[in-house]
Amino acid sequence: MILPDEPASTMRYGLLGTDESTDEEKLAKYTGVVSWSYLRPHYEHDTLFFVDPSLRLEDVGASIAANDASRIEALLKAGDMVKISGLHASQWEEKPETEFEALVVSPFVLCRPAGG
Repeated sequence: MILPDEPASTMRYGLLGTDESTDEEKLAKYTGVVSWSYLRPHYEHDTLFFVDPSLRLEDVGASIAANDASRIEALLKAGDMVKISGLHASQWEEKPETEFEALVVSPFVLCRPAGG
């Protein structure tokens, strides 16, 4: 915002809160253990994906962040990454205490049952 008495030439442009973290550090910030109640809205918005336990969530998240379409396509085709279906959701609705390891890579959320 330019104040009435301040000429435009004195404005300093820049992003507030620029995050200097590495990509790995950023992914770690958005990884954690959550309940189904946290994940439910992401399922309802069709942005929740299950990731096979043999893969690191951070590696899959890094592929999404880098827009590595060929790797994501391969994971989807192999079934190593699956969009959460109504069957999964109904099971977790019955057991809301289930905890999940989750990673947010906006607008997507990757998850799997914790300890799996």
